[in-house]
Amino acid sequence: MAETPISRPRRPNIVFVFADQLRAQSVGFMGNTQVRTPNLDSFASEGAVFTHAVSCCPVCTPYRASLLTGRYPLSTGVVLNDVPLPESETTIAQVLRRQGYATAYIGKWHLDGPRRGGFTPPGPRRHGFDYWAAANCTHDYMHSHYYRDDPQPIWIEGYDADHYTGLAVRYIERHAARGPFCLFLSWGPPHDPYALMPPEYRVYRPEDIVLPPNCTLDTRDDLAGYYSHITALDRCFGRILGALAATGVADDTIVVFTSDHGDMLGSQGCHRKQRPWDESIRVPFALRYPGRVPSGLRTPVLLNVVDLMPTMLSLAGVAPPSSCEGLDLSHVACGSERGARPTSAFLQHCCTFADARDLPVWRGVRTERYTYAETRDGPWLLYDNDQDPHQLHNRVADADPVWRRQARTLRDELHAWLDRVDDDFAPREDYWRRFGYTVDPYAQAPYTVDVGEPGGAASPTPNGPGSRW
Repeated sequence: MAETPISRPRRPNIVFVFADQLRAQSVGFMGNTQVRTPNLDSFASEGAVFTHAVSCCPVCTPYRASLLTGRYPLSTGVVLNDVPLPESETTIAQVLRRQGYATAYIGKWHLDGPRRGGFTPPGPRRHGFDYWAAANCTHDYMHSHYYRDDPQPIWIEGYDADHYTGLAVRYIERHAARGPFCLFLSWGPPHDPYALMPPEYRVYRPEDIVLPPNCTLDTRDDLAGYYSHITALDRCFGRILGALAATGVADDTIVVFTSDHGDMLGSQGCHRKQRPWDESIRVPFALRYPGRVPSGLRTPVLLNVVDLMPTMLSLAGVAPPSSCEGLDLSHVACGSERGARPTSAFLQHCCTFADARDLPVWRGVRTERYTYAETRDGPWLLYDNDQDPHQLHNRVADADPVWRRQARTLRDELHAWLDRVDDDFAPREDYWRRFGYTVDPYAQAPYTVDVGEPGGAASPTPNGPGSRW
């Protein structure tokens, strides 16, 4: 399936686009027939789709730390939302900047600690990104803000994903002819609130939504909004692709589309994330790089978030740093049958919090076929995802010898991971103390939503289970 290499005088650009809380099951190129994603579907057909891409810790801040560093949450210490990524960590932006790349970050950041509305000044807290048009965290999509290089917030009129996309398009137009650039674009939708969008963007009706078999709650209203956000993002993504084509750099650009984690949306009787079920951990992942990545490739090879940094750097011809814990899977993306393939993806949720605060901490593995998870009390979940794609039948306590052998095999796989990454699987209280975190009654890092420069008046957020995190 090899294609003729394209002659390139310089290293490729990188455009990494990711949504927030978009599960794999909710885009067309992953098989959803209810939601319209024509731009994403066409894009996915032009490159490689990893059908088993997962989020090792399915919640926002830990994912983002792992994305930028290629390291697991317990290695960075970023095991909760609203805690800062340590300045000592080496990020993909820093590596690329040393190789002559211009670097840019646009959209939701959520790596600068508890002041969600606060200003992240130029310097080490931006972790290698030069151009900056970002907010630490907001999901008020119709009254959003971001910062550039001074502490005065810039308020957005209208749907913020549209505005951020416009900034990304202008960045591409300005930098296309200047040399290699790396642009990260982070959208807040389709994360709840699901209905917060212009009325004309709401294009699905609750009564038309078909719930999956494992959905035990009536979430059709939520899904109608969720799908509407996704279709809006699809239009935004089409603008990014159009800008790359119009500036003549589409063939010289690695483009990625993915998400930080999924959303349960009533499946298994649960909401949002932090759980080891597929609706929470699996994310869409498509990558296009003409001449290197063959079009139409779909691979079941497991791809974890820690693998993204070394894979993208390798595709760009840049050596990953020694600190990176993920695997370089660029050979898989390029269609090669040779090279390492992971037997499982390691799942590591050290500190459950907010509306998952009563859920025990857990570790797990996702193989191409099975999901297995343990709490500190022992085995918890075992699913055969080929035979039971909606994970309706937990086989972890099944007395059948076949299942008992499978459970032992997967337990051995999980504990090999624990040894490999030096994970002591301790109670969450131990990690709070180890990393010096203070938590509130909901077991999460307290945060504020004040907007303005550091030192301004803080507005404590009621960090209850219904708050937007």
